[in-house]
Amino acid sequence: MATKTKTKDLDPSTASKQEMNAKRKEVTDFYKVNIPHLKTQLEYEELLRDIEKTRAERLQAQMFIAQTMAEPPTEGEESQMQKDFAEENEAKEAARQIKRTLKRESNGV
Repeated sequence: MATKTKTKDLDPSTASKQEMNAKRKEVTDFYKVNIPHLKTQLEYEELLRDIEKTRAERLQAQMFIAQTMAEPPTEGEESQMQKDFAEENEAKEAARQIKRTLKRESNGV
């Protein structure tokens, strides 16, 4: 929690040199007090990053092992992904074959 200061915001054009030096010292002291906390937070964030990276690498390794251990599909058997791809291509081809025009055709009236 921030500490309350008795010094109000100073306008540099109207403040004396002594007031400006006091304000600089106050700000510097504030930063010096908070640096250890920020270093601790940085260390915490780095540890979280490392944990997430390790989890992702482990998951990737598990997926690789599972794919390596899986039986390859037989020649007559299509995978679900191949079936979905073929259905999507058929739907696109059917949509392309539909005649589309920008003008409405009238009945010759």
